[in-house]
Amino acid sequence: MKIAIAGFGVEGRVNYSYFRAQFPEAEFTIVDERLSREDLPEEAEVIDGEDAFSQLEGFDLVIRTAGLSPYKIKTTGKIWSATNEFFAQCPAKIVGVTGTKGKGTTASLITNILSAAGKKVHLVGNIGVPALEVLSNIKADDIVIYELSSFQLWDIERSPSIAVVLMVEQDHLDVHIDMTDYVKAKGRIARYQLPGDVIVYHPTNPYSQEIASASPARKIRYCTDDDGAAKVEANNFVVQGHAISSFDTLHLVGEHNLDNACAAITVAKQLGVNDEAIREGIASFKGLDHRLKFVAEVDGVGYYDDSIATTPGSAIAALRSFDQPKIIILGGSDKGANYDEIIKVAKDTESRVVAIGQTGEVIHKLCLEHGVEVFRELGGMVDIVRTASSLARPGDVVILSPASASFDMFSSYADRGDQFVAAVESLGRS
Repeated sequence: MKIAIAGFGVEGRVNYSYFRAQFPEAEFTIVDERLSREDLPEEAEVIDGEDAFSQLEGFDLVIRTAGLSPYKIKTTGKIWSATNEFFAQCPAKIVGVTGTKGKGTTASLITNILSAAGKKVHLVGNIGVPALEVLSNIKADDIVIYELSSFQLWDIERSPSIAVVLMVEQDHLDVHIDMTDYVKAKGRIARYQLPGDVIVYHPTNPYSQEIASASPARKIRYCTDDDGAAKVEANNFVVQGHAISSFDTLHLVGEHNLDNACAAITVAKQLGVNDEAIREGIASFKGLDHRLKFVAEVDGVGYYDDSIATTPGSAIAALRSFDQPKIIILGGSDKGANYDEIIKVAKDTESRVVAIGQTGEVIHKLCLEHGVEVFRELGGMVDIVRTASSLARPGDVVILSPASASFDMFSSYADRGDQFVAAVESLGRS
């Protein structure tokens, strides 16, 4: 048997170890376009270069890394993935969480609530550990919370028993063919559900509704009066008219995070979690790094790291989370997004913009066209933060919420956020 490991980053290395153990007699080949020859398994063959993924004819099984488009793979063999393998082998109930933004926060909050209820929970996917790395530790009575991107869902052949579909908006159009292809990939979270399953979904987003409509599972719109749904009412999280907790106990900024909490509470109720555990899980959840997280107050100015915001919609949510005057840092590498709406919201909220990176040129031009005060910054993060700081007055907030990917200037959104935090902290020392 000939097996190709297509993509050899963090997930690809886990894939190799897992499938090597499953098929010890198989012939393995590591395949990647950009591959360091150091630290490669000695017993594996290697295919690399720009056309590496088109050279997979003759393999019986191709293990696709999530970030690799299946459209790039040319093979007569079966294309499989870590996500498919996990769903096929996992003995426990799986709660899958997808959406364009909010997946990590919602999945982590569900995990925190279930842990407070005394359940054994495994958080896997983009936000947790690679799923196959913990598969052998999972027992039938455990619960798995799986954060699922469109890349992981692209060719999945099973769906979770509880699917959560948050707001879906334009994203990853530098990888997907178009928006239809993106929504189709997201939709596979519900495609193979059974009538006894549950899908919890955004109440007004048309793409989320489209995905839910194709599922035979019981449908629950969070933030509504649907049976079992949580919503915000009179400053409380409420289910079926029963107040569970004050939303003041949620240590997250923004209305979008109230929505995320409602989705998490709705899932918890489907799993039989009591109100006390829900309250404890909400109150003890401190949020995730780079997700509209408070960094520091320097000279009366609040600084927030929202580096995870790689779409205009998520940056809009950040702007709408604060009433005080705002300076927002926008720009980065291009994913094919349209920035018209975020600039209109910046104007409506009287926000000032620091435009950075590859998309900064377009953002700068749009700001000028719409009468938004804008400053183009071509330097690194220290210069970016200094520029934003020079514009701010006591009582203002500075938000890194770029509405763009990070790869033009940084290695990842986490690297971008870490550099922002370091630059802000250096302001406080100067």
